[in-house]
Amino acid sequence: MNTQTAMIALGGNSLSKKGQTGSIEQQFEQTRQALEGISHFIDQDYKICINHGNGPQVGNELLRMELTQDIVPPLPLGVCVAGTQGTIGYMIQQSLQNKLRDMKKDREVVSLISQVIVDKNDSSFNNPSKYIGPRFSRKESENISKKFGWDFIEQEEGQYRRVVPSPMPDYIMHGKSIKALVDRGSIVIASGGGGIPVYNNNSGNLEGLDAVIDKDYSAAKLGRIIRAQELWIITDVDNIYLKFGTDKQEKIDSINRNDLEELLNNNEFQKGTIAPKIKAAIHFLKHHGEKVKITSIERIKEAMNNCAGTEIMN
Repeated sequence: MNTQTAMIALGGNSLSKKGQTGSIEQQFEQTRQALEGISHFIDQDYKICINHGNGPQVGNELLRMELTQDIVPPLPLGVCVAGTQGTIGYMIQQSLQNKLRDMKKDREVVSLISQVIVDKNDSSFNNPSKYIGPRFSRKESENISKKFGWDFIEQEEGQYRRVVPSPMPDYIMHGKSIKALVDRGSIVIASGGGGIPVYNNNSGNLEGLDAVIDKDYSAAKLGRIIRAQELWIITDVDNIYLKFGTDKQEKIDSINRNDLEELLNNNEFQKGTIAPKIKAAIHFLKHHGEKVKITSIERIKEAMNNCAGTEIMN
């Protein structure tokens, strides 16, 4: 077994592509394709922990419940996060188990329903910013907002998505159990969707909150807990860019943490998309991490050979 441990943050959009209906058949197919990229870590016998996003999936769950609320009692957002941990964890676990059989690798895959403690007074509860669910036109988003009272923000030109609170993760629960499984060679799927947001009430008991935690922040913290040397943030772009989407777009192949932090502080990166990934990368490198790679699922093999992706080092 390789002595290196990789914490892999798998974007929710890797499992539900833009423009698709997001049917379970499509999501299973996308999951199988995504795990072709993960197989390169298995080939090199990395110890592996995976977490995943759930933005498209949890948004669809909420929309489904709003449309059927007169027939079936709706569930709160925090419970929907728990539900998507189960469904997405199942898709990844089953697809990965089948992939391991094809590769003739004798390793177990374990999915954990993970709670994450947050501050119930986090400022995000008054300033929702986490994109979830499908994209709508401006007119569609205005109609839905009037009907359900949802908050929308324009994510890309002419495309609006619902936004919900996204508090920072303070403490990843079950860390010792996750580390023990990773250390023995099991592939662990944990803190899915960023984790189920909970807090300690005045009686010292856990209670859930309606929010979605950013999975990249949780991955950075969980990577610290399991003492991972590498954090891989898998998203829908091959690299990070300066002036992304403009005529002056500039690809970043490699950069050190301090220079990246300076660019972040100068607001060089889009707040709702790539900036949280960069903040997560910086946090990981400040706390025992050695390397962060940001790339797409299709370019993982090339990124492992330093031919693709953005590499961030101390």
